[in-house]
Formats: sequence, C-alpha cells, structure tokens
Amino acid sequence: MQPATQQIDTSFDSIIDELVWRGLISVSTDLDALRSDLAAGPVKYYCGFDPTAGSLHLGHLVQLLLMRRLQLAGNVPYALVGGATGLIGDPRPTAERTLNSRDQVAQWVTQLQAQVSGYLSDEGDNAVRLVNNLDWTSQLSAIDFLRDIGKNFRVGAMLAKDAVSARLKSDAGISYTEFSYQVLQANDFLELFRREGVTLQSGGQDQWGNLVGGVDLIRRVERASVHALGSPLITNSDGTKFGKSEGNAIWIDPELTSPYAFYQFWLNTDDADVIARLKVFTFLTREEITEYERLVAEEPFRRAAQRRLAFEVTAIAHGASQANAVIAASEALFGQGDLATLDAPTLAAAVDELPHADVEIGTPLSAIGVETELFRSAGEARRAISQGGLYLNNVKVDDADAKLSADDLLNGGFALLRRGKKTLAGIRVNTGDTPGLRSGF
Repeated sequence: MQPATQQIDTSFDSIIDELVWRGLISVSTDLDALRSDLAAGPVKYYCGFDPTAGSLHLGHLVQLLLMRRLQLAGNVPYALVGGATGLIGDPRPTAERTLNSRDQVAQWVTQLQAQVSGYLSDEGDNAVRLVNNLDWTSQLSAIDFLRDIGKNFRVGAMLAKDAVSARLKSDAGISYTEFSYQVLQANDFLELFRREGVTLQSGGQDQWGNLVGGVDLIRRVERASVHALGSPLITNSDGTKFGKSEGNAIWIDPELTSPYAFYQFWLNTDDADVIARLKVFTFLTREEITEYERLVAEEPFRRAAQRRLAFEVTAIAHGASQANAVIAASEALFGQGDLATLDAPTLAAAVDELPHADVEIGTPLSAIGVETELFRSAGEARRAISQGGLYLNNVKVDDADAKLSADDLLNGGFALLRRGKKTLAGIRVNTGDTPGLRSGF
C-alpha cells in the first residue's frame, strides 16, 4: 500500500479554507488579513518546539503537519527548536519544571531538529529553515533584556495568562524564571521578524497567550502587523486526553514507541473520533475523507477508516515500508501471514501490546494460558485444547499435555498463543541475547 500524496487539496479556494475544514484553526489574529497575505505570498512562518525530552510526541505532530500544509501551499517554514527556552521551561499549570542541564538540552535540540526536518521538505525555494533561539538569546544581557524587551510587557497581562494564573492559585506558586518564559518566546517572534521577515507563528491553543505576546511585541517595537494561528488541543470524544496509551505518551521516536505500538494506537481510534483524526493527521482529500465518513456510518464493523488512518500516520512518521511491515505483522498474529518472517523487534513490540508471560522451556501450554489470562484455570485450558480452541504460533494444539519447546520459539525467543480467532497472548523465553520488552519483563 502507498500513502496518500502530500499535497494541498485543490477543492478548497485557499489553504486557510482547507485548514479551517480540517479543524486546525481554533483561534487566530485577523484571519482575513492572513488569507490575503497568503494569497499574495509566499509567507514566512514559524513554530517552536522546546527540547524538554529527547523526542516529540503526537501533540507536536499536529503542528508539524500544519507546517507541512503551509509549506505545500508555497510558504517558507522556520522550525525553531528552543535551545534557550528549553533551559527555562514553559510553565505548566500544576508545578515547576525540573531544569535540565545545558548539555542535556543541547543533545535534545539536535535530536528534535533531526525529527522536525523529517516532516518538512528541505528542497526548493521554500525549503525548511532550522533555527535555535539560543543563537540570539545567549547574546542578550540581563540589562538589555529588561530595557529593550521587558519594558514592553505589562505585568497585569502576564499574570492573566492561564498557566501563570493557575500556578499563582496553587501551593507551588511560580518562579520568576518560568514567569519570564512568555517574554522570551515573544522575543523569538521579534527576532525572526527582524532577521528573516517571518510574519506568522503557529502553535497549540494552550500557547495562545505566548503567541499573541509576540504579535503585540512586534506591534509595539516595530509598528508592524503580524499573524498568529492557534490549533485546538486534540481530545477524544469522551473528553479524555488524546495522545496517550495506557497512560504513556505516544512518541515519534521509534525507540520510545515502536512502529507496531504506534500503528495499534491509531487502529484503536473510536468511531466517533476517526474522521476528525483523518482530517488532522493525514493528507487524504476532502472527497476521500467524506467516503470514509460514509463507511463509518454504514459499515462501522469493517473499521476501514481506522485501518487507513493507522496506515497513513504510521507511514508519515516511520515510512511506508515500515507501515506495511507493521500491517503484515498484525495480520500474521491472527493467522493471515507467516510469523517466522517477523523480526525480533517487531515481535517484541507486538508481545508488549498483549497479555504476556516470561516462561521457561518445558512449561505446559495450559499453565501459560492461565498465566496470560487466556483461561481461568488449567482445567479450562485443557478442555479448550481438547476442543481444538488453542493455537501456538497459529498452529492448532492437539495435545492437552503439550509443553513449550525450543523449536516453538520465533525470532528473539518469542511465541504466541491464540484462543479461538481473536484472543492473543505473548510468550517470551529469555535466550540471553534477545531484545527486552518495554514493560512487563
């Protein structure tokens, strides 16, 4: 399968119309003025990513794909990885951030720049420009910061920012360090406006106060009008937070979230959410998404929209070949492919998503079935085996006394049990040189 071509949808009159339809704009400055500037284009625009971890996550993917859509429309992206603001920390509503070392932040800057550049084209007149706000912030003295930048901010407005207000009402309070973050981010917009002619900043809706801080600073200092776009925070239809699985963040880095787990996360999207996810996270056209909307309404049991969503986003994040490999692995788990062709990392990721057990060679399969909760008791397991209801590596088990042997192991020391058609469990035997799972072992 090949992913959708990354291109703007020509059924819309403008890129702004497409962004609105996809649900990517929740707040903005003067949208009509921005529409006019984009039509006259190209516009130089930026989005900032702070290195508070070694990888971006799904929340960042919203902004990366928004940037890509603007780039496809001919505009020039500036991807800012905040080597300076990452040393400070954007205030959270609950508690003070732990400050990371300069060396750690510098390492994360390099990692995030590599990730960001994978989503934006580096070719042509509107190739992505990578920038680091440490380049100009490190040259700014405390006196210059207070006189030239800080003088343009009013404390009352700064206190009204949601995160700041929440922290002031909490027992934790807020340090001057984090309180000053919004001034540094506003200065980034000013610097990029002066240095590069950047006139648009995008970000999440929760960053809106910081975004308009930059707009106001440029208006005060340069007497110029610039733009800001805020995207809605993605939530599930039931109100729960999007972007986590079993309480863990879904990372873009395949070492932190395997492509298999990444694919499964999207595959498990609820019917009520899947069309909105297709709009935000894929390059499918309005016509194609409308057809999937019909399929969700008329044939939800086929989960065609979820399968397409999972493939498209996995292909965007990890490449089409990896997305197809994950699909092959998913099919093999349920008897529609050859398990022996799966490599150890893919099997490890698959087993990690299943109920699983760490066992020794010679353990009865009935006991493993109980340990992995396929069965409530050894007696129930033995009865299921005698009735042809248990499979080891997709091969029916016909001996109620069967034990796991070395010959049963797949690549990496794994094996799979299946009860009936759909209920799976994983087995791992520690062979001494196999990759460890992320949890449970």
